[in-house]
Amino acid sequence: MKSASAKRRRLMAAAAEVVHRQGAERTTIADIARAADVPVGNVYYYFKTKDELVAAALDEHARHLGELTARLERLPDPRERLKGLVEAWVGQRDVAARWGCPTGTLAAELDKRDEGGLDAEAGRVIRLLLDWVEGQFRELGLPGPDGLALTLVGAYQGMSLLANALRDPGIMTREGARLLAWLDSLEA
Repeated sequence: MKSASAKRRRLMAAAAEVVHRQGAERTTIADIARAADVPVGNVYYYFKTKDELVAAALDEHARHLGELTARLERLPDPRERLKGLVEAWVGQRDVAARWGCPTGTLAAELDKRDEGGLDAEAGRVIRLLLDWVEGQFRELGLPGPDGLALTLVGAYQGMSLLANALRDPGIMTREGARLLAWLDSLEA
């Protein structure tokens, strides 16, 4: 049973990676199987459709976000947690410049579909991030923590999009520095 669980985890991780690089529409089950080093026929034991694999990719993004925020929660100060989040984003600048934000690009792609409901799943992952960021601003005692969360997450999505469109990881670095200075300037 342990190897079955490990195989499922490999498929989920591969789905997250391949869908991020290629997009949901261009990705095939065979692409994911190859990346996970799993025979294509075995994939259907765990995931019946490509949409189930895309949903698994979103679950993997949510898991990564949970791991990141859990690490950040170890910091004693919410401002330092927020700054750590920005630093993590900047640390992924080369990935963002090449493929954009994993969840944001997928959410934009899935929103163009007419069926499936996966766009709502992508929105759920983004909502997890927004809620965590809002909680940090609330803990700082700042007015309008929901608006501040939208500003911060929106800035990240914008800088990821621009870094990707222009293939310039420096955008992440420059805008990340701006966000760090903004966070330092906020007072309750």
